Amino acid sequence: MNPSVPLRRQRDYRLLWSARTISITGSEVSKLAVPLTAITLLAASPFQMGVLTAAASVPALLFGLHSGAIADRLRRHRPLMIGCELVSCAAALTVPLAWFLGVLTIPWLIAVALVIGTAAVLFRSANFPYVAALVPPDQRTAAMAGFNASYSVASVAGPGLAGVLVQVLTAPLAVLVEGISFLVSALLLRTIRTPENRQPAPSRGLWRDVVAGLRVSVTQPVLRALLGAGVTINFFAMAYVAVSMLYMLHTLGIPKGLIGLLTALGGVGGLLGAWAVTRLAERYGENKVLLGSVLFFPLEILAVGLLDGPLWWKVTVLALTGTATGGIVVAFASCMSGIILRDTAEELRGRVNATMTFAVQGVMALGGLAGGALAEVLGLRPVILVCAVGIATAILWIWASPLRSPSSRPPSYRQPDSVPLNSSTHQERQVTKRQPLV
Repeated sequence: MNPSVPLRRQRDYRLLWSARTISITGSEVSKLAVPLTAITLLAASPFQMGVLTAAASVPALLFGLHSGAIADRLRRHRPLMIGCELVSCAAALTVPLAWFLGVLTIPWLIAVALVIGTAAVLFRSANFPYVAALVPPDQRTAAMAGFNASYSVASVAGPGLAGVLVQVLTAPLAVLVEGISFLVSALLLRTIRTPENRQPAPSRGLWRDVVAGLRVSVTQPVLRALLGAGVTINFFAMAYVAVSMLYMLHTLGIPKGLIGLLTALGGVGGLLGAWAVTRLAERYGENKVLLGSVLFFPLEILAVGLLDGPLWWKVTVLALTGTATGGIVVAFASCMSGIILRDTAEELRGRVNATMTFAVQGVMALGGLAGGALAEVLGLRPVILVCAVGIATAILWIWASPLRSPSSRPPSYRQPDSVPLNSSTHQERQVTKRQPLV
């Protein structure tokens, strides 16, 4: 790792970024192709569609915390990542094969979704700490911004590409693209040369390892603040998403064709945010960027809740706030990931990341249910205003934490009852401590 070389010129980071971008884009294609296969070819019932949709999220709830403990036990993360992509490739390729042989069924699609979802959970748990082995400490926020840019690109390009592929190839063959994307990702990961030299702390048993990650996440002040803010933001954001389309259609009178365009602008904003956060973090530090970005989270929802006037004004406000929010989300998420890597001991990174992911992703379902239920009672506009107030409370989590202190430094951790940290971990932490924290 050479901190003087920009990330775009670091071969192994480019390979990792390319692998993730290709894999994520393939997954976005399947989000349309798989449901269309179930509906158009297999005449899926509403209940079956609900089970198929839920199957993609179930592995995160079942294995999310355990995957972090597994990742922290590994001496090398890249072999697991490659294996996960190859398993996902094989699972995805069974869909067009089964369709060609005439044996494709809804349970088959559900099983494929479960396998790919489980592999994705394991991949994410290994990928997060792997970034620390690949990227110097002062470039990790920029690296995370690059990955978030990949998600933004996929969210913009994926649905359109999926529509074209389904139209040209039919839905089952479009899933073939997802399988190929996993294979290409695995091949790119295989060509990375940077060695991993880590000595994992001795395991104390799977459940005790999981509890250690949970304990650090809720007791260390900075990590607790990030966890609380992430859960708060995702809960109220999903409550807003649950009612926003109905609100735009029935209350604001936005034409259906414009809603898709407005949604895509969030992805464009994400690309702009990924470009800006790298420069802002280098100049002001991750703490200040996080403190600033969280202030803007309520503004879009508040503006939408108070919006009125002619159609051109509504569309203009929605376009501007949607683009801005896309950038703010990427800036916040990139700095959050960089701070977690910075403030978490190497032997706990997989578990802390898994805890964060489990909490902030798991609460999304609750937020969606709460938004829909409240809308039945209060109406659409009041729920949106409630979401604006609720998401604003995330500001308290961040601003009341040590992230405000310019003298804060990453603490030294030791896993309970573990051996002393190995020399490579200690050296990396010393490098990290020399970075000025704001």
